[in-house]
Amino acid sequence: MQTTAYFRGPIEETMALLVEARTFMMETEWWDRQKVDGVKGLRITNETFRLTSRLTQVMSWLMFQRAVHNGEISAEYAMENQFRLSGHDVCLDTSHSNDAVISDELRSLLNRSHKLFLRIERLETSFARTATRHSPSSNNEELDANFGHAETEH
Repeated sequence: MQTTAYFRGPIEETMALLVEARTFMMETEWWDRQKVDGVKGLRITNETFRLTSRLTQVMSWLMFQRAVHNGEISAEYAMENQFRLSGHDVCLDTSHSNDAVISDELRSLLNRSHKLFLRIERLETSFARTATRHSPSSNNEELDANFGHAETEH
C-alpha cells in the first residue's frame, strides 16, 4: 500500500530501537544494576523505564497515524487526547542521561529515543494543526516533508 511507505522509515527506526532496547534489558541492564548499590541501580531502572516509555509512545502514535492514512480511522479520531503522545514529563526528561551510573549503551539508547520522540512530537503538532483543515488523504504533502526528513535524521 502506498501510504504505508511514508511510515516505513520511522516505524523501522522505532522497531530497531525497541529490539536494541530489549536486547540491552535482557543481556546487560540486569548486570549493570548488580554492579552498583540500590539507589544507583534504581536510577538505571528508572532510565530504562524512560526508554521504554518513549518507544512505546512513539510506536503507538505511528500505528494510529498509519491507520489514518490507510483509511482505517479518521484523523479526528486519531487526534483525540487518548491517542496522542503522552507522558511528556517522563519522555522529555533528560536530567539523568549524563549520570555516571548510566552505561554508554543505555545512554546511546536514551539519546536516540529522545531525538525520535522529539521528531514525532513535532510531527504530531504539525498534524494537529492541519487535522481539522484537511482530510486524512490530503496530508500526503506534510508526510513527505516530515517523514522524509525523519528518515534521514539519526
